[in-house]
Amino acid sequence: MTVAEEGAAGPLAGVRVLELAGIGPGPFAAMVLGDLGADVVRVDRPGGPRGPRMDPDFDLANRNKRSVLLDLKSEENVGVVLDLVERADILIEGYRPGVTERLGLGPDDCLARNPKLVYGRMTGWGQEGPLAQSAGHDIGYIAVTGALSMIGTIDGPPIAPANLLGDYAGGSLYLVIGVLAALQHARAGGPGQVVDAAIVDGTAHLTSVVHGMMAAGGWRDQRGTNLLDGGSPFYGTYETADGGYMAVGPLERKFYNEFIELLGIADQAPARDDFDSWAELRAAIADRFKQRTREEWTAVFGTSDACVAPVLSLREAPAHPQLSARSTFVDHGGITQPAPAPRFSATPGAVRRVPKGPGAETAEVARDWGVTSLLGGNPS
Repeated sequence: MTVAEEGAAGPLAGVRVLELAGIGPGPFAAMVLGDLGADVVRVDRPGGPRGPRMDPDFDLANRNKRSVLLDLKSEENVGVVLDLVERADILIEGYRPGVTERLGLGPDDCLARNPKLVYGRMTGWGQEGPLAQSAGHDIGYIAVTGALSMIGTIDGPPIAPANLLGDYAGGSLYLVIGVLAALQHARAGGPGQVVDAAIVDGTAHLTSVVHGMMAAGGWRDQRGTNLLDGGSPFYGTYETADGGYMAVGPLERKFYNEFIELLGIADQAPARDDFDSWAELRAAIADRFKQRTREEWTAVFGTSDACVAPVLSLREAPAHPQLSARSTFVDHGGITQPAPAPRFSATPGAVRRVPKGPGAETAEVARDWGVTSLLGGNPS
């Protein structure tokens, strides 16, 4: 099925994205662009990128993309990639600094072929600095930015939030913001340019408001002691009778009043503004939650303004009534998966293509992008 046969979908329909295959945040950023309607072509290499192996049929980071297979150690195939570059609006690569330059696919090489190209670079440490050439992963990037120090209890170690905070929030989404801003600039008459998206930069940027609060004296530089990091007894999680958990967050007084009323402790809870009694308040809330199951408490709080929700697992989340009503998850290609986000009233995104193995759509891409050299560039 070609892009034309699929029909335009999403606000980025007509935008061509070339992705040099990598792992983690780069592929996810390209997936986001594909979800929004861009025509994403992934250049896979024989043997694939280094990293965790996954059956290509289940690698959702490659949905809404087409793949070609090229050995970039071949000068001829580098020329094929440059032919694709000439027709692309955005290029995304996630190698260590200097790698694409050595391949002959660096920013200078690509912008010489396509002066309007937006060249997106995804790294952990950035393109320069003492650690630029060092290996790393999400946990290290969020560690040095101070973000990891904020997560966990006051008497426990920092807790890594999977790789959501660094790789995908501080990395992928900042790369998407960057390349779309640069594309807008190029389409308004400006030149193409390089977007240097480093996970350390994006993650640090995410902490901006907290830095302001700290400077104003409203945030302690110690996890588990602040209003929004579990320090408050009315912003955290509590275990239920069946071993489940409820998330509690009624920060505003009127919501808090509804919370303690529905919880059944309104007549015994100490004043919420009495910091010296927070330990007693936390104990009262915890004891009460342990008296019923997660399902029972979910029914109690229902659609109230108490700001309480069940902590659901990944498998449970798609069935939540709110997410179900909004079709936040979709079933496509036999896999239940998050739908594209955000939503657009006139140009909605969609899951159009299932992930496929390397090189599966080479002939399609050659035809649709008008790159005949691609047909002779596949390794045998």
